[in-house]
Amino acid sequence: MKKIGFLSFGHWSDSPHSQTRTASDALHQAIDLSVAAEELGADGAYFRVHHFARQYGSPFPLLAAIGARTSRIEIGTGVIDMRYENPLYMAEDAGSADLISDGRLQLGISRGSPEQVVDGWRYFGYQPPEGQSDADMARTHTEVLMEVLKGGGFAQPNPRPMFPNPPGLLRVEPHSPGLRDRIWWGSGSNATARWAAELGMNLQSSTLKDDESGEPLHVQQRKQIEAYREAWRAEGHAREPRVSVSRSIFAIVNDLDDMYFGDEGNTEDKIGNIDAHTRAVFGRSYAAEPDVLVKQLAEDEAIAAADTLLLTVPNQLGVDYNAHVIDSILRHVAPELGWR
Repeated sequence: MKKIGFLSFGHWSDSPHSQTRTASDALHQAIDLSVAAEELGADGAYFRVHHFARQYGSPFPLLAAIGARTSRIEIGTGVIDMRYENPLYMAEDAGSADLISDGRLQLGISRGSPEQVVDGWRYFGYQPPEGQSDADMARTHTEVLMEVLKGGGFAQPNPRPMFPNPPGLLRVEPHSPGLRDRIWWGSGSNATARWAAELGMNLQSSTLKDDESGEPLHVQQRKQIEAYREAWRAEGHAREPRVSVSRSIFAIVNDLDDMYFGDEGNTEDKIGNIDAHTRAVFGRSYAAEPDVLVKQLAEDEAIAAADTLLLTVPNQLGVDYNAHVIDSILRHVAPELGWR
């Protein structure tokens, strides 16, 4: 059994071929698709966060809105770039969104990916301390967030406050108990996967990772998951961790599917550089008739090792078509693989 959700990058464009022309379209359609996915029986609605781009940039209003319109589906991100975040203000936003959704928030965070602008986090007022990198800064912000989410008091109260205070040091409010166990780290390497395990975060592994062995993506991800779980056990955490992988998977069940994705079935993993220092392996897309997909996906070692699968969706094709994409996997593929 697996949890199956969708992951949307939230692109919008005024192209005549796009059904998502504006930021307003992207946000409203994200809510509508989440409602539709819940009705279809999907388990999660996840959203990518990119700054300075025509994509979702501020996730918490969207997550809260989805939480208010749904009752069961998990709501998450994949991922929020921690280089841009004030961890205390983030804890307030996340706590509010989690309480609105009655504890369904699954918050994916990370160092972030290559950006639309040079050092965009500087415009948000952040600067790594001398001798540290922006990646170090992201991990420091994360460590602060994880500590704050424990819910302990740390701030000295005003002796003459505007409103009465509870006794002792004060914490960030609103606090949502249990949210700390639903923080995920989007890891691109084995080392950061182990670091996430040490901090008690769940693991998200995307459709690309650092090429650390020259093997296919799914094999490297399976080894990354094994390294993560080994580190988790070594830390002695009380709960069982969760692991997700993302994939582009399209079941071709009609002519429209074939028109959009018929050529995607022949793709293979690709190797490239995501920056001047990082060689990465980019995962292939899966697109075929359901019986072929079942055979292909049964050989994906990372999917087998994960408990959660996130389906990347082409959001600019509209809510109805993306609901069809999700439904096709849930209806024609997942049962044959024992995921349902």
